[in-house]
Amino acid sequence: MFKTSFSRIQVFFVVVIALGACSRKSQKEEAGLKLRAPAYPLVTIDPYTSAWSTSDTLYQTPVKHWTGRNQSLIGAIRVDGQTYRFLGKEEIPLQPVLPTAKHEAWQGKFVTKAPAKGWEQPGFKDASWKTGKAGFGTPNTFETNTPWQTKEIWVRREFTLPAVNPGQELYLVYAHDDDFELYLNGTQIVNTGNRARGHVMEKLDRSLLRADGKNIIAAHCLDRGGLAYVDFGIFKESDAKPIFEKAATQKRVQITATQTKYDFTCGPVDLHLEFASPLLMNDLDLLSRPVNYVSYEAVSKDGQSHDVEVYFEATPEWAVNELNQEVEVTTGKTGNISFGKTGTTEQPVLQKKGDNVRIDWGYFYLACEASENRSQAIGDFSDMKQSFLKTGKINSAGEKITTLMTKAMLVLAFTDHLGKVSSTPATGYVMLAYDDIESIQYFGKNLKAWWTKDGQVSFDQALTAAAADHAKIMARCDSVDSKIYEEALAAGGEHYAGLCLLAYRQSIAAHKLVKDTAGNTLFLSKENFSNGSIGTVDVTYPSAPLFLKYNPELLKGMLNPIFYYTESGKWTKPFAAHDVGTYPKANGQTYGGDMPVEECGNMLILATAIADVEGKADYAEKHWGALTTWANYLLEHGLDPENQLCTDDFAGHFAHNVNLSAKAIMGIAGYGKLADMLGKKDVAAKYTAEARKMAQQWIEMANDGDHFRLTFDQPGTWSQKYNLVWDKLLNLGIFPKEVLQKEIAYYLTKQNQYGLPLDNRRTYTKADWIVWTATLADDTATFRKFIKPVYGFVTETPDRVPMSDWYETPDAKQVGFQARSVVGGYFIKMLEEK
Repeated sequence: MFKTSFSRIQVFFVVVIALGACSRKSQKEEAGLKLRAPAYPLVTIDPYTSAWSTSDTLYQTPVKHWTGRNQSLIGAIRVDGQTYRFLGKEEIPLQPVLPTAKHEAWQGKFVTKAPAKGWEQPGFKDASWKTGKAGFGTPNTFETNTPWQTKEIWVRREFTLPAVNPGQELYLVYAHDDDFELYLNGTQIVNTGNRARGHVMEKLDRSLLRADGKNIIAAHCLDRGGLAYVDFGIFKESDAKPIFEKAATQKRVQITATQTKYDFTCGPVDLHLEFASPLLMNDLDLLSRPVNYVSYEAVSKDGQSHDVEVYFEATPEWAVNELNQEVEVTTGKTGNISFGKTGTTEQPVLQKKGDNVRIDWGYFYLACEASENRSQAIGDFSDMKQSFLKTGKINSAGEKITTLMTKAMLVLAFTDHLGKVSSTPATGYVMLAYDDIESIQYFGKNLKAWWTKDGQVSFDQALTAAAADHAKIMARCDSVDSKIYEEALAAGGEHYAGLCLLAYRQSIAAHKLVKDTAGNTLFLSKENFSNGSIGTVDVTYPSAPLFLKYNPELLKGMLNPIFYYTESGKWTKPFAAHDVGTYPKANGQTYGGDMPVEECGNMLILATAIADVEGKADYAEKHWGALTTWANYLLEHGLDPENQLCTDDFAGHFAHNVNLSAKAIMGIAGYGKLADMLGKKDVAAKYTAEARKMAQQWIEMANDGDHFRLTFDQPGTWSQKYNLVWDKLLNLGIFPKEVLQKEIAYYLTKQNQYGLPLDNRRTYTKADWIVWTATLADDTATFRKFIKPVYGFVTETPDRVPMSDWYETPDAKQVGFQARSVVGGYFIKMLEEK
């Protein structure tokens, strides 16, 4: 399946192959192109344990969760008594001036019906408004104190500014779900559009504040379905000063499928750093094991010997949803592994659900192989760094400490005294790991992660196995990285390969791998930065190519919950469900609206794709009843869809959707192919003939001269027909090839600087769909014409977040969505050969 040769190429996204017995690091420096990722994956285990660098240099900003919240991880190296910070940035938590609901249930005025003009102004009369305590939102979620269950809410908060040092920066901190606009003394300073975010922090223009009188913050929020929330406040920067002020000099950063690698100069010593997530799809035990590695290698660059100590620290931010949750921090040992460990004292296992929600149960670990040169300690945020800065050593403040991080920030710290480092590299590694105890609630039953073997494998065993296997795992990662890079490069060129390498970890780690009580594989996605749904079919659909390419069993694990939902009788509608809940609770659909044609088409197409890849339709045969119901639904409703949502639901409901009709036709044709593979010749003939008949009708109804329309009833419109790619990939033979090529030629006339818009209505696009549309092209040169602008978006967007898939094509700005699994769709070009 993979080619055996590896061609090196000067690109930013470069695979580094292990060379030499003494070091895994390539001995040959490669300049590469001066490109950068929107955010660099550092730790990618699952939707909860996920950490990213959001700046060009690893030490420029704090390490963050994909939601944007800090998950502090700091690294420093001490060379001959001089300390250089190479990882993360010290950021002392802000102090409240005007607390948010996370700190205090503040009181405000609100209405849920549109108020009179001027509602946002300081002098507006709000005596008739209701009084309530923040946050305002869906009951029993977030910090909701005042239930809000209507479509919209308007909130006013009056305050007098407390005394604040003139030199201290002030920050607006807010959370919202969904569309949010906020005014300070009548001036609009926030307008998010369609998105939901938690704990956003923006520097505040102090000139907008009245220091000697009343101020008013006024906000409006629109809920588009699912959860709703509003909270806001003002904070000031801390008086504390950073301790590791001097930074190393970053020379290079590289991305491979499973690793992110950095090179630094630290005075007379060079440092090589590798973050590895062993998400190897041919080893599900390893893929599920919640342990990532950070490897380091120091070498003298001047021929002299230098005394070197390495330091890493993490905070309990990794194990909480909010800073005001009480945490316990301990040290411990299992076998030859020593560790620092932290988690909340409350341990509310599987209690919280939602989008911008982090895990607050289970335990985070910073671990290493024990030796006399290595130390583990827990203690104060500042004291620990001061000790290392001055002496190169650390000492624990105790074996167990309990605290609130809003009062005292603690750290789990590690040091490795490498001794006298010369031209022979000195190496080591630490492990970042998370034991979530219970991972998913599945139709009322709590399920443990796959790696536990239904509770038979303990976390201690997983941690010791990860250490014992470290060298072999890193070698396997290198091998897989080179193969994936080579294959992507051969399929679509260097820009395409770069997109795929950056998408690999992001897509996989947006899922959780478990088994149900019957032993069936469940690979459940989370709709990150969207609405938090779990097991969403129209998120599975775009992400499927990655898993079709490297392990169809994982795609089955994505479809299994939807099949079970229908076949168990829990879902009774004649079309496929949209989702099975809100992450991590998969107890049934929670999305507010159905997508009948969309989800039926998705399930049928993907079942066909699995059969095509495997060369047999056994999986489809197991679920033939459900597939038949959905195929018949598409026969009746698919050609000219009624007013309904499709996967691009952010664009709203609309009828006569030509691309959605194409999906329905592909689904029916797929069902015909499955029937043929199962020897059901009469059924195959019927549904294949119907698909071809519908395709001819589609061509006539959608024809608009040199292209095909957005909707059947609107001439002069157009849209990407990315769903047609399956006619090509599955060799269905339903649409004439001229249809695809006519669309491709037209699309080339509609591209903007950063890509092809989704359709004629707006300039925004979806990156995954562009790659699918590009795959309609018959030649690689044309394919690359669509890929180059997408690569430009990824490497030039001003939004430093884990790769977004929804952005504006004129300026590369994010519209919404980030860190989503759908970027697995980039791998669709590679399915042509498979």
